[in-house]
Order: sequence, then structure tokens, then C-alpha cells
Amino acid sequence: MPAPPAPHLNRLARETSPYLLQHQHNPVDWWPWGPPALAAAQASGRPILLSVGYAACHWCHVMAHESFEDEATAAVMNELFVNIKVDREERPDIDQIYMSALHLMGEQGGWPLTMFLAPNGEPIWGGTYFPKVARYGRPAFVDILREIARLFREEPHRIDSNRRALMARLATQTRASGTVTLGRSDLDAVAQRLLEAIDPIHGGLRGAPKFPQAALFEFLWRAGRRNGEPRFFAAVENTLDHLCEGGIYDHLGGGFARYSVDDRWLVPHFEKMLYDNAQLIDLLTVAFVRSAKPLYRRRVAETVAWLLREMTTPQGAFAASLDADSEGEEGRFYVWSLAEIEKILGPSDGAFLAAYYGVTAAGNFEHHNILNRLHALPDRPVTDRPPQGDHDDDAERARIDDLRARLFAVRERRVHPGLDDKTLADWNGLMIAALAHASAVMNEPAWLQHAIRAFAFIAREMTRGDRLGHSWRDGRLTFPGLSSDFTAMIRAALALFETTGQPAYLEQALVWQQALDRHYADSDSASYFLTANDAEGLVMRPNASTDEAVPNPNAVAAENLVRLSVLTGDDRWRLASDRLFDGLLPVAAPNLFGHIALLNAFDLRLRAAEIVVTGAEPDALVAAALRLPYIDRIVLRAASTQALGSQHPARTAMATAGTDATAFVCVGERCSLPVHEPAHLIAAVDAMNR
Repeated sequence: MPAPPAPHLNRLARETSPYLLQHQHNPVDWWPWGPPALAAAQASGRPILLSVGYAACHWCHVMAHESFEDEATAAVMNELFVNIKVDREERPDIDQIYMSALHLMGEQGGWPLTMFLAPNGEPIWGGTYFPKVARYGRPAFVDILREIARLFREEPHRIDSNRRALMARLATQTRASGTVTLGRSDLDAVAQRLLEAIDPIHGGLRGAPKFPQAALFEFLWRAGRRNGEPRFFAAVENTLDHLCEGGIYDHLGGGFARYSVDDRWLVPHFEKMLYDNAQLIDLLTVAFVRSAKPLYRRRVAETVAWLLREMTTPQGAFAASLDADSEGEEGRFYVWSLAEIEKILGPSDGAFLAAYYGVTAAGNFEHHNILNRLHALPDRPVTDRPPQGDHDDDAERARIDDLRARLFAVRERRVHPGLDDKTLADWNGLMIAALAHASAVMNEPAWLQHAIRAFAFIAREMTRGDRLGHSWRDGRLTFPGLSSDFTAMIRAALALFETTGQPAYLEQALVWQQALDRHYADSDSASYFLTANDAEGLVMRPNASTDEAVPNPNAVAAENLVRLSVLTGDDRWRLASDRLFDGLLPVAAPNLFGHIALLNAFDLRLRAAEIVVTGAEPDALVAAALRLPYIDRIVLRAASTQALGSQHPARTAMATAGTDATAFVCVGERCSLPVHEPAHLIAAVDAMNR
């Protein structure tokens, strides 16, 4: 009789990450990342197979079903490799190192990330999704496993050469020398080049797939604010119109999917990420201030409703993501047939809703329908269109809202996509700030209270002394946190301070900024490492400066330092921001489009409107100031000149302002005349910016 198979040694059952727990029953002998896994590789002399993904990742699920759940494939993995599974959201530091290595090999990145490492963790070779059998122009996964193991065993010189070359390039990719000087005209030139890459009909960058890329469109919006040219605003609004009306938006439940697989924003990759929705709430809020489009306000309100209904944890913080798949199919939860809709709503109402949302018997996605309103948008270049108003009258809106509610109630009885309910400090920081900004602009104080509650949870449960952790679930905290956690939560604290005026938020921002400087500063480049100086040792300390789906933490830090210099009156923070720009701009110069968030922070440094409000009963002026786009302004409540820096241009004017509520708008070294009426504040800001 053949010997029984060896028992599996899958070690993921003790983890809290929903992604790792999805793999706890695989026949693969998975290790979580950590010193024991690396020690096992070195003791056995076997290379490491590193698999990185996240809970909402569709192709991660595909590779898991095809290969990691297959006994024969798992047997090859277990024989030849030490297998390590990583949740990229829980350990973005690990993901950043090995994704950078993949890019240096000339490969396109993505998830699942499949990397082969030496026993000490140094990268050798890798890719993304590999099919179980050869297809899509990719070799079979088992063939790759056997060839890598053969090379490691029989041709170690080739492996060693590749390893040394990759490590050398990883060590130098964030270093640059020399000085780069940028000004407003340089930012305008970059914006003009970017504008030429925008799809004039559908918005977004030309081609497919299309990602929301909120920081990129913020950059175009800032260009419009700098030079007053309508075409920049038009490009952003056209993109937002298509995002809001396309299938990438969930028209029943609210919230935006991660990206669109086509060039019209019709067919989404159905996963919903907290960070995308935070950034889009911010961008829609900024655009709403200028356009006053009801569509933008409605999408923000619906997205916040989704956030509170489906993404808020019992502790009051926000969960990470919703899966793309349910019942083994991507998008199954979200799509409809015409027959289903008519059965639920009846023939008349069913036909009305079908016409409104582009539903047909043939369908628009694999014989099903993704609800969308793209047919309500003109299908011609934005430059040839009249201004777009709201598409619905009040009676139509009331009717469609009632029908949506009925359809939503039926959808709620379906099997829901999986929720990754871990709390990430950095993504929560983005959402807390977005809620604070939107609450002020749209006069929704309840949104601010939810932001305050989430902030309180992170400040209480995800900190140890003056330091943040990164991920919390089931009472377990991943600690220490990353520089992205500090920068995003400092940003959240400053947004809450500007919105509420409560000093505790500014004090907390300063505590975290000082901890960031102590534990993450890279003295060679004046920037910040992703990992702390006392964190677990990796093959290198990651220090990428480029943006990913979220702004790079160095860019967020630069914006924070600009705001801190104004809000504290302490000029050392302005000097720190200038050192950061001086260190990063030479790194960014060869690839400015990869550093858009840094350019946004630099624009704030050049032309931020500092709105100093003083005098008795200033609330109306403060509220008017907070209704201006946060990307343009910093609001400082100043009871006296002591709240201002010693060289602040408003000090002299404040001394003679009297006791009435007064605002001064300062840009650079110049301040406006006193503003006493809230209605005059926008004009004062525009005049100073010109």
C-alpha cells in the first residue's frame, strides 16, 4: 500500500487577517511572514515562494482555487519551497519591497504577487498570477515551480547573479543628487501635458482600464485654480460625471468600485476599497464647491451612507474593503436581468427603471445588466458640450428613489460579497479627513461625528504611547505602524482641528509628527522610510517616493508640514517642509507623473490661502472659510497675535482690527484687507490668488 500523504502544516489559522484566514485550509504548508518562516527556509536550504494578495482581490481568488486548493500543486510547493502568504494591506512594507523588485525586472505589477526568494528573503524572480495550466501566454505554475527549484539547485550562480543585481538596484532606486527648482509655471507645464492624456469624451486617462486616480485630477483642478483656465475644470468634471453615472458606481447601494475594465466606466472590477471612496469623497467635495452640481452632493451622501451601513466596524472605525466576488462569481451581487427587475417592480415601474438605468433584455455585461446612467451623458468631446446640469426633475427623482429602495431591499437578501473588516490606520485617516471636509462644505454635522468617533478609536486602541500601529482586528494590533499611518492620521487630526477648532487634535498631530521624525526619518534623503527604525528587519527598509493607489506618505507628510507651520505659528515646520521638497524633487524629476501627490503638496506650499479669523463671534466667518476647498485653504482661529508666527504678515493688521469678527486672507507674504462678511470671503481668496 502507498504511504499516506504527510499531514499539512498550514499555519494561518492563528492569524487575524481575513485574507490569510481565507487560505487556512489550503493543502499548502503556508507560513505567515516572520522570523520563524525565514529561519525555516535557511535551515532547510530551500528557496521561498512568497504569495502576496488581499481579501478583495479577484485574481487572488482564481489562483487560490486553481493552485493553492489543489493537492497535486500544493505537494510540489511543499516539497520544493518554504511557502509564505502575506496580506498586502496588513504588510504593505513587504509588498512594496517585492513589487519594486518585480518592476525592476521589467514586469508589470499586480496581485497576486508571486515572488521567489533566496532563503534570506532576497528576491530572485517573480510575476503575478500564474495559471495552473499554460494559457494567457503564461506558463503553468507547476512548471515554473520546478524550473526555479532546478535553477536554485543546479545553477546557483545564475540565481546569485540575479539576486545581487536586484538588491543593488533596490538600494539605489530612491537616491538622487543635485537640486531641482520648480515654480508655478513648471506645475502648469506638467498639467498641460497631463491634460493631453485625458480622454476628452469619457474622462479619465485615455484607454482601458480606467482608474479613478483622484490625486491626478486634484492636480488638474489645482491647475485651473492657478491659472483660471476652464478646460482644466472641464476635464475633471467630465471625469467625475462619468464616474458618478457609470457602472463603476453602485447606483443602488452607494460607493465606487476600484476601477473600470473598459474605457467608458461601465464595467467595474467590483471590489470596493475604503481608500478609493475616501479620495473620491474629497475630490467630489472640492468640485462641488465650484459647480454646485446636485449629482456630486448626492453621490457623496450616498457613498457616506454606504460607508456607515456596510463599512463601519462595531468600534466605530472603518473596514478595509468589500470583495469583488460572491458565490464564486465576480459581480454576481450587483447585476440584474430585465426579467428580475420587472418581476420585482411590475411591468410599468420595471420599464421605467430599466430605461433610467440602461437595462435591456440582452444585457451589458455577460448577459446581465450593470446599472448605469452613461446614456444620460453626451457622447462627444467635453469641449463641444454645453454645461451639464442635473439630469432629473424632482418628480422623476422621487420616483426613481422609491424604485431604487425596493430593488435594494431585494438585493440585500442576496449573498453579500465578503467584508475585510480589519481597521487600517492609514486608510482610516484618509476617510476621517474626507468626512471632515465634506461635512463642512455640505453642512452635514453627523458626518463629522462619525469622523470623530473613528479617530477616537484609532487614537485609543491603535496606539502605544506616542506611536501608532497599522492594522487592528479582533483585539490584535500590528505594531509598529508605518509612516503612511502617521502621515494619514496627522492629516486627519489637522482636518479635525481646522473643522472643530479643538486644540487636542493639533496637539495629537504634533505628538505623532515628532514620533514620525524620530522613528522614520531618512537623514540621507530628508524623506521618510515606510518602516520604523525598530521594526522587524527586512532585506531593506522600503523608501519608495512614488504614489500608488493612495498618495505616497512623503507627499502627505509634505502637505502636513505646510499646514502645521500655519496652524502652530512655528516656522520650523515650514523649514521642514522645504527640506522635504528639496530632498524629494530631484528624485521625482525624472518621473513627475509618478509623484503627482507631491506636486499637489508643493502647490499648497506655493499658494495656500491662510485664512486667519479673529475677533468676537467668529463662527460665521469660520464656517464660510471651511466651505472653501480644503486643497486651497488653511483656516486658523486666532484669538490674538500670539497664535501667529513672529513673521506672519497678518500680525500688524490684527493689532488694529478691533473686536469685531474679522478675517484676513494671506498668500505668501501678502494679506487682504479685513473681511467682515462671510459672503465676501470667496472673492478675497480669489483676489489674493490672482
